[in-house]
Amino acid sequence: MSAPTQSPPTDGEELWAEEPSHLEGHARIRARIAGLHCSLCTGTIEKALGRQAGVDKVAVSLTHEQALVDYDPALIGPRDILSTLRDIGYDLYDPRKLRPFEEEEADLIREGKRLLAAVAASLTAISLILEVSGLWSFLVPASVVALMVPVSYAVVRPAGRVWAGLGALAIIAPGALAYAARQAGLIGDTAAGWITGLLTLVVVFGVARHILRMAYQAARRRILNQHVLLEVGAFAGIAGGLIGLTGTLPDYPTAQFFAVTVLVANYHIFSEWLSLLVKTRSSQAVRKLLDLQPDTARLVRDDDTGTTVEEEVSLARVAVGDKVRVRPGERIPVDGRIVDGYSTVDVSLVTGEPVPTERSVDDDVIGGSINGAGSLLVEATRIGADSFLSQVVRHVEDARALKPGILHLVDRVLRVYTPTVLVVAALALLGWLLGSWALAGEPDVRRAVFAGIGVLVMGYPCAVGIAAPLAIVRAAGKAADQGIIMRTGEAFQTFGSVRTIVLDKTGTLTQGRPAVCEVEALTDRDDVLATAAAAEDPSEHPLARAIVTAATDRGLALPAAREFRSVTGFGVTAIVDGRAVVVGRPGFVAERGVDLALLAEAVERLEVIGRTVVAVAADGRLLGVVALGDVIRAEAVEAVHAMRAAGITPVLATGDNARAAAHVAAEVGIDDVRAGVLPEDKAALVRELQAGGARVAMVGDGINDAPALMQADVGIAMGGGTDIAVESADVVIVRDDLRAILTAQETSRSSYRRTRQNVALAFLFNGIGIPAATTGLFYPVWAMVAMALSVTAIFVNSLGGRPSLLFEAIGSVGRSHNDD
Repeated sequence: MSAPTQSPPTDGEELWAEEPSHLEGHARIRARIAGLHCSLCTGTIEKALGRQAGVDKVAVSLTHEQALVDYDPALIGPRDILSTLRDIGYDLYDPRKLRPFEEEEADLIREGKRLLAAVAASLTAISLILEVSGLWSFLVPASVVALMVPVSYAVVRPAGRVWAGLGALAIIAPGALAYAARQAGLIGDTAAGWITGLLTLVVVFGVARHILRMAYQAARRRILNQHVLLEVGAFAGIAGGLIGLTGTLPDYPTAQFFAVTVLVANYHIFSEWLSLLVKTRSSQAVRKLLDLQPDTARLVRDDDTGTTVEEEVSLARVAVGDKVRVRPGERIPVDGRIVDGYSTVDVSLVTGEPVPTERSVDDDVIGGSINGAGSLLVEATRIGADSFLSQVVRHVEDARALKPGILHLVDRVLRVYTPTVLVVAALALLGWLLGSWALAGEPDVRRAVFAGIGVLVMGYPCAVGIAAPLAIVRAAGKAADQGIIMRTGEAFQTFGSVRTIVLDKTGTLTQGRPAVCEVEALTDRDDVLATAAAAEDPSEHPLARAIVTAATDRGLALPAAREFRSVTGFGVTAIVDGRAVVVGRPGFVAERGVDLALLAEAVERLEVIGRTVVAVAADGRLLGVVALGDVIRAEAVEAVHAMRAAGITPVLATGDNARAAAHVAAEVGIDDVRAGVLPEDKAALVRELQAGGARVAMVGDGINDAPALMQADVGIAMGGGTDIAVESADVVIVRDDLRAILTAQETSRSSYRRTRQNVALAFLFNGIGIPAATTGLFYPVWAMVAMALSVTAIFVNSLGGRPSLLFEAIGSVGRSHNDD
């Protein structure tokens, strides 16, 4: 079954979830936002909402498409807050529902169609101004065709090869016809100016009208972002073209001014589509790890005839007092109390306790834990917001709000760059008007116009929008080859600078399941283990299965057990090879007259370091004890050693007592041990480590780890972990190998290094072009050349010899259809 879909939102819907705020006298809402393309969008939203009266704190997550807003309800309400989001061009969705694949695909398809239209318009505009006069004249059309036409083919490729080929031809055809008409003399310079002018209006007010709307809403709130800068450059190009259409200035490049506007919009739409592709790809890669079936429970009730029936219902329909059947191996859906049945319950992913606990009538169980071999009837005691899982989700949202934000590289540059371009353009315009008037007695309007408009047109760094996404496409592709999903800006930007990694014990440093660790014998060790395994063989208890597995792994023969009896929660008795064998808790064995004094010290020592001790006796005589515990992962020692060698400080966080924690830490080589850390305190521990300004990563796999994973600068989830842990993480280690953490960090470093190179390349041509434009000798075709050079340079730097990575990324998202 697929995830529940959402109907289109209406004005009457409450498209927010209310949550408690940490600020006294304030309320908090969580809103789900569609249309977030890159980190620049998050900054726009935070500024726009933060400037409203009564709004005190705004935290926007690009990866999770959510905004957390703390506000004073006496001054402003949720509808007023969210209307601002709609005003600045974003759609809202119910945060309590999962956004399905189909909607993500629909967004990507819509942006893809927008990109195809923009590419066709760009090729047509370029054809209308193309004059073959050497190598430079071919650069712009060649770069656009070489990059955009294959991308366009890949966008249409899911419809089949034939349709993709026809689509690519359809994109090229208008440009080819326009060039042929120019060469045949059917379209002159004046006509070319008017046609490119109309084409520009179609692109700016039609294809890219969403950018215009967002730029307007940002500008009216005094926010100078990338949308404002783009529209300033676009309208500067339109203004330059309109001046040419008046005919007042001879030899004027009218069509060129219009064409550069079309190309600016095209590259921006390409960057939006590329950012959405990267975000959708990582989102779907993560969701493929998760169970997308809606949460259900098996409700037990009496029908009209008094017959007890079971009905599978949505979890939302379960009320306090309802009875729910949980079959062997299933996840327990609600917090509750057992009213019938006995089983072992695996709570390792909930509480971090590796050894399954025994549960029977009147015992409490936690939603999210996994039932063992028995069938349970559970009466729901806590549901909805009061349940354990809901409390964890709230802790995750709290951690997200408290998480140190990262200011992405492009944001930092644009904060300074945008106002600088506007100031330089104004100075260039006024400088030539006033300077020429002062020196020559009359203003040189043509040169002043060329200088002012030229700076604005050259000033938009069209390649900046693709700088990070293309670097991420390469890094994500390399990471995927290594069994790693890197899904957020933190993964690609921050992880490389992390110097402290908090490691959860259960399921991260250890295997997360019980195994035989030690055998203390008064006779022969193999005899102790074989006798215990033979007696336990008929049992389905997880500890019994661990003992049997250890014996069979050693190649020990297990004689058949007769007269097997299990005493729930304590141990078993059986006849093995004619001997009366007792296996179980030390107290259970002692009650049967067995003297444990000879191994009392060993039992105490093993229990202190966190082992579960099982005593083994035959014919009233103690044979030995078997100690079970959570075994260290095979690669843990190597992984921790590599972390230390890389200058990273590993920190062990566990709920174990100090001696048990120190034992595990000594085995793997960790010096900094935080013992007795309750699940709810892990996020606070991360915050404590962050307090000194250190970048902190957290590695975990359980439900109880989720808030700490979200709080950390970089959260890392092991691939075998729970859904909520995976959803809260920035990096997911799919291959479940601790050594992959350092591989992911190196990928992060190389990705961020490449992003910095790309940003430098993006601004290099602008940095050269803006001073040149202030001379007033600038022709708009040089802005097109600068765009072509910067985009080509970034594409080559990012993908190098592996352009297939981009096309693999395009092909990996959404549904694939059969070829025609």
